[in-house]
Amino acid sequence: MRVLILGARGQLGRECETVLAHAHEVIAADVPELDVTRPDQVRHLVSHVRPEAIVNCAAYTHVDRAEEERPLAHAVNAGGARIIAEAARARGAFLVHISTDYVFDGHRPPPLAYTEADPPAPINWYGRTKFAGEQAIREVGPRHAILRTAWLYGRHGRNFLKTILARALAEPRTPLWVVSDQYGCPTWAHRLAMQIALILERQAEGLFHAAGECHATWYEFARLFLRQMGLETIVEPCSLRDRPTPARRPENSILRNARLTETGLNLMRPWAEDLAEFVERHRADLMREAAGAP
Repeated sequence: MRVLILGARGQLGRECETVLAHAHEVIAADVPELDVTRPDQVRHLVSHVRPEAIVNCAAYTHVDRAEEERPLAHAVNAGGARIIAEAARARGAFLVHISTDYVFDGHRPPPLAYTEADPPAPINWYGRTKFAGEQAIREVGPRHAILRTAWLYGRHGRNFLKTILARALAEPRTPLWVVSDQYGCPTWAHRLAMQIALILERQAEGLFHAAGECHATWYEFARLFLRQMGLETIVEPCSLRDRPTPARRPENSILRNARLTETGLNLMRPWAEDLAEFVERHRADLMREAAGAP
């Protein structure tokens, strides 16, 4: 299958390129050569590549900055999704689009999880733009799968774990204060790429939650990661109220992979198991990068 990956230089896009290349002909595209808010550029690329499937990892992901850059965030996450969906429909390509746990308001008491049947009610602009992108794809109507994921981390790009590690190495004697009353599902980008590969293989259509199994707080996530990295950094819990941000965060965005499980397609594993494998594979590289080594 010829697969076009958009947003291919991000942490998920790079993993998708690696995983999908084992069984498919992969064409990767990202900024600056492709602007997904430009219909002419997207149509030209799809017409030239003639993909049988498109994986859209392109997104505006700066949750706080989105509150100030609302037109840009909407243009990428909602407008870009519509443009890509139109190009996919015109080509007859199967579209896999990545969405987010932030489409939910988080008012449900943990450990209760959100499923695909629960109505979205985003509380920040990033979440609103991502939900608008989902709606746009459904309105345009190409053959598609929308995968909502959460708390993504991986070897490439920027993410929470790399930030925590850099802080721990820079100030080893200073305690790290991490939010302990926000709940979600840490998700390894490599595992999600494998799930995307199976969705493509089966041409499974519709809405799916695809996040790490089980749940954690940011505090639990950070503490286990640093312990597995062999660091003795002191990690202290704090509240969301103690760490105000421009964008409100849902206190509970735990996702249950209900449809993947019901359809026999679920490849996602407990987040702690994936984290252990991630650290085993990449510990040395992560330490070098966090220390600023070339």
